[in-house]
Amino acid sequence: MRVRSAEHRDLPLLREIERAAGEPFRALGMAEIADDEPPGEGELSRRLRAGLAWVAVDERDLPVGYLIAEWVDGEAHVAQVSVHPDHARRRIGRALLERLADHARERGSPALTLTTFAEVPWNAPYYRRCGFAELAPEELGPELRAVRRREAELGLDRWPRVAMRRVLAGDAG
Repeated sequence: MRVRSAEHRDLPLLREIERAAGEPFRALGMAEIADDEPPGEGELSRRLRAGLAWVAVDERDLPVGYLIAEWVDGEAHVAQVSVHPDHARRRIGRALLERLADHARERGSPALTLTTFAEVPWNAPYYRRCGFAELAPEELGPELRAVRRREAELGLDRWPRVAMRRVLAGDAG
């Protein structure tokens, strides 16, 4: 498995990965999350053009996971990271996060941020193992607060959510 920049030809597969990665939420009583449509190709293309989309690929160079990012409050923000369940537990998500961390360091970002479900095992508990720490509401910058507001408007706060941050300065990755 290797991580590379996403290419336009990957975009349809990224949507398939997202749909498959959403299915485990159904078993947690979160069918709305499982049924949520992935980002459209237009949104994915925008991230690709901005250099903020990476894929983990198999030996045939086909994506099995992806990460898209954006800049929020001057820090690299994980907008989405998904791994196809057939390839879970192989450190693919971590490899994608590390690629973003490298990208962020190269551009002088002091940290990575993300928002996620607090109680879903492959969400906040996983990100803690990857070096992220929960942020108190007063620690959120204005843009990250806006991200959380949009999530609440979409109904995501029906389940506990948190914002998290991983400091990169001196981080060995």
